[in-house]
Amino acid sequence: MELNVQTFISCDSPYCDADTVLFGAPFDSTTSYRPGARFASSAMRGESIGIETYSPYLRSDLSSYKIFDAGDLDLPFGNAGRVLDTIEAFCGKVLDDRKMPVMIGGEHLVTFGAVRAAAVRYPDLAVLHFDAHADLRRDYMGESLSHATVMRRVWDLVGDGRIYQFGIRSGSREEFEWAMDHVKMELFNANSIDSCAEAVASRPVYITVDLDVIDPAEFPGTGTPEAGGMSFRALHDALTNLKGLDVIGFDLCELSPHYDSSGTSTALACKLLREMLIAYS
Repeated sequence: MELNVQTFISCDSPYCDADTVLFGAPFDSTTSYRPGARFASSAMRGESIGIETYSPYLRSDLSSYKIFDAGDLDLPFGNAGRVLDTIEAFCGKVLDDRKMPVMIGGEHLVTFGAVRAAAVRYPDLAVLHFDAHADLRRDYMGESLSHATVMRRVWDLVGDGRIYQFGIRSGSREEFEWAMDHVKMELFNANSIDSCAEAVASRPVYITVDLDVIDPAEFPGTGTPEAGGMSFRALHDALTNLKGLDVIGFDLCELSPHYDSSGTSTALACKLLREMLIAYS
């Protein structure tokens, strides 16, 4: 693979040398409220020069890690099935090459393509999900593939007790009732993260972060803001407490840069990505 011309800060190792492969999935065609997440990956690359490579939280420098930025996938707008197939094929190649795929969405549906690739190769996969929304609908307006159904589709792959949800504070009554028997959900916070880490310690883990899990007072740049969210620091601490697990891939989704003219949301997303890359690479 050729190095992307514009890379996320310091993610410029050759593919053959890299342990981690970063890529964008600019797709938001099933967004039900405010579109714009397709612009997240390009915005984050451009704004990443505004943050340092060094993490004072983890006392480590991103430049010390071998990370390849593959750029954005070419995704057909309006065809969710082909989009998911493209993401699955790309992640499958990365995993087969013994590297960790890291995806910048895009709307949250893109996670399903990455998890499909991971579940084929890791049948005992556990999925950790940080989000304001449950995303457990069987369908949304008759469509089974939607950002509102993504975790239900993931459940179709991995089954009961393998999905751990944190920060959830929005969903239909049916979603919350269904969740009680099928997933492990913590409302509003991630206080149970340590017990979750113990429970999945022997399994490969995929982590997906819908950035609207953060309170819109800190993170207004998202398509479906939901009051009452986690702080950046609470989310950061929960995610970095997972350092040491067998994280085989992760993603950040649902940044919509143009809903935050200050650029604060994009800067926050860049910083969180830096922290996760250092923690799991």
